[in-house]
Amino acid sequence: MTARTVTDVPRPPERVKPRETRLRALDGLRLVAALMVAAYHYGGRGGDVTKAWGSSAQQQFPTLHGYFAYGCLGVQVFFVISGFVICMSGWGRPLTSFFASRASRLLPAYWAAVVLVTVVFALPVVAYHAVSPSDALVNLTMLQQPLGVDRVLGVCWTLWAEIRFYVLFALFVVLPGATRQRVIFFCAGWTLAYAITQGAQMPLLEIVLMPEHAPFFIGGVGLYLVHRDRTDVHAWGIVAVSFLIGQHYAVRSLWNAADPNAFAHRTTFGIVLVVAFGFVTVAAIALGWLNWANWRWLTVAGALTYPFYLVHEHLGWVAITAYHQTLHIPSYGTFLLTVATMLLLAWLINHYVEKQLTPRLRSALAKSRS
Repeated sequence: MTARTVTDVPRPPERVKPRETRLRALDGLRLVAALMVAAYHYGGRGGDVTKAWGSSAQQQFPTLHGYFAYGCLGVQVFFVISGFVICMSGWGRPLTSFFASRASRLLPAYWAAVVLVTVVFALPVVAYHAVSPSDALVNLTMLQQPLGVDRVLGVCWTLWAEIRFYVLFALFVVLPGATRQRVIFFCAGWTLAYAITQGAQMPLLEIVLMPEHAPFFIGGVGLYLVHRDRTDVHAWGIVAVSFLIGQHYAVRSLWNAADPNAFAHRTTFGIVLVVAFGFVTVAAIALGWLNWANWRWLTVAGALTYPFYLVHEHLGWVAITAYHQTLHIPSYGTFLLTVATMLLLAWLINHYVEKQLTPRLRSALAKSRS
């Protein structure tokens, strides 16, 4: 009997691993999505921003206001990115570490933004009303949306959607341990569950399963599976189904078919195109096609996106009033100055709040208790 050679020894199948540890293009896309939302809030809608400008944004931006109206779809792009990032960061991580990572990432900048907006709106020279002290305190919990409490930050409704996604992903993927099969079952099960919930008109389960947002989170999760293995047919199927359903919800929510001449009207084609942009761009990043966009400044851009997103709307109104109505700076100059001011404020929050509190909070939450 002859000895077996090294080449005869069976080898375990190699796991397909992601091609990049830091996807800087994803950081850049985050900033693009945030700027899309800012464009919508400053020049693509009515409401309180009209008071800031002194007239309708349609009058301020007669050429671009129609394009700015699509900026609200930056939220859907954010959700696709979130699905990708949460699956990537939760893979192989214990539940305590996952919870610590998410809480420490969201809370410091959020707390700072809530306090800052509450204080600024309480100033006599500011024309906007602050929420009551009691409601402001509830806002610090991030649960003001389901509790029906007045919101300090208009954009915080998206954080409520993010929290529900984190909980679902933690319970069904992180807690039992992330595997390809488990993630696929999670995506398929969630898709079927929210479809049944929508069809059966069950409000309680709609709050939990959030049919209008789920396709974007699930699509992002599917794209992370593609990032791990670009030949994964099941992952591509998840992405395709999520896009098809996601664009339906986006069109249903944002297409103003009843009054095509209304301000901020959006066409069906335009909405589908922007949703497709989100999916296709994250897919290009997942496939490695944008690995050439590896500039360090994109990491900085990614770090500023979240605090910018939190403060840009409400404090943007204050900045627009100061630049446009007090200093008489033209509309486009005011728009650019307001964005720059909010980015500077985001840098200050990131530098003096997030960098100081995030690692400490993460360390405190990650400590195991016997």
